[in-house]
Amino acid sequence: MNNSEKKGNSPDRKRNGKSNIKSGGVNVRKTALDLLCGMEENGVYSNLGVDAAIKRTQMSREDRALFTALVYGTVERRITLDFYINSFSSMAPEKIESRTRNILRLGAYQIIYLDRVPDRAAVNECVALCGRSSSGFVNALLRRLSENKSNLPMPDKSKKPYRYLSVKYSFPQPLCRRFSEIFGMEKTEKILAAFCERAKDGTVIRVNTLKIPTDKLKKKLTDMGTVVSDGIYSDTALHINGGNPPDLASSDGEFFVQDEASQLCVKVLGAMPGETVIDMCSAPGSKSFGAAIEMNNRGKILAFDLHESKLSLIEDGAKRLGIDIIHTAAADGLVFDPALAGTADRIICDVPCSGFGVCAKKPEIRYRSPDECTALPDIQLGIALNAAKYLKPGGTMIYSTCTLLPEENQSNVERLLENCPELEIEREDFTVGGISSENGMLTLTPDLFRTDGFFIAKLKKRGADR
Repeated sequence: MNNSEKKGNSPDRKRNGKSNIKSGGVNVRKTALDLLCGMEENGVYSNLGVDAAIKRTQMSREDRALFTALVYGTVERRITLDFYINSFSSMAPEKIESRTRNILRLGAYQIIYLDRVPDRAAVNECVALCGRSSSGFVNALLRRLSENKSNLPMPDKSKKPYRYLSVKYSFPQPLCRRFSEIFGMEKTEKILAAFCERAKDGTVIRVNTLKIPTDKLKKKLTDMGTVVSDGIYSDTALHINGGNPPDLASSDGEFFVQDEASQLCVKVLGAMPGETVIDMCSAPGSKSFGAAIEMNNRGKILAFDLHESKLSLIEDGAKRLGIDIIHTAAADGLVFDPALAGTADRIICDVPCSGFGVCAKKPEIRYRSPDECTALPDIQLGIALNAAKYLKPGGTMIYSTCTLLPEENQSNVERLLENCPELEIEREDFTVGGISSENGMLTLTPDLFRTDGFFIAKLKKRGADR
């Protein structure tokens, strides 16, 4: 077993908790097990399921830490865990019942990745979740895993490179293969390792400078016992790395959660006070919020989203932040609205995408097949073509995604320029946060930049100069 995979150096180290199965009246592991089974049976998203379970059970801070670690960690490492389970199982993999397999995953995750959970406790507590018929099998398998965890098997990298990448980093082989086609094997492994490493990172927030300067919020959070560090690229970013994390609901609107890559996207937009900005696919609203702050809450932002149910997220967020220039509406980005033609100074076109740049935050995304996303580029292009019609001559449009697939990024920008002669790529490469674009486009990969995987292109509409 590689040292980076051992407990002490695991990317999951920040997701620790204590080993008591029952604390404060909540059976943490049973709650985690029920959610994992529900995710398989009903397609529940992990973040929504975790939030709902925490609210329903009113978990303590200690319980939340362990519960979150177990759910997210087990989902993130599912392929790796299944490989080890199958390696030590006396039963054919297909004969292991779904609930039993999830119990084994929970146990294996604790044994391999959680420092604070003694192996014996992890085994015993998982056995307690079993029915009589499976308890012996679970007990024997987890004990074998514990006894052999210093020398766990791994596919041969030279003979089965995609299998190796898949098992080591818990990404499906088709995605490993696709990334390798794009980046080569060496960089692909660095990217996958970075996704796993980022899973241990804390939360990145965007300071609401309408209410408080970045340095003052940093001091305020530090005084509260929060471990805070400065942003790497954005002067409005802070990294929450431990201690007592601040409660968003009680933050007085002084910040919101936003990765630095997304913050840089807004800074490239360059919105100015008094301008009109359209955010084509805005929910949950972080880019609209960032633009409003850059505009000093002066001007107008039209925040559209296909799903009317998501607009309340934007409205509630804007109210909490003290922003009153954002106007929401349900709108299909593929449908042209003549009333908006030529009205926007700047447009945020952050299109729906495969999401393969945010695998660290949303663990389920990694299990998608790239083949499932073949329709997306045409949808993205349609939205961007519509957006271009709303732009004033001389106006700026940002085309962005949180994926690393070129067919959704560079290739789509090329198609956009071919189909819309009024648009042109930014003539001069832009620099943001000390990072320079290439041909008006910027790709952020987690291995090089410690951000989400992200793509930004800066486009202008031919016409009047600014």
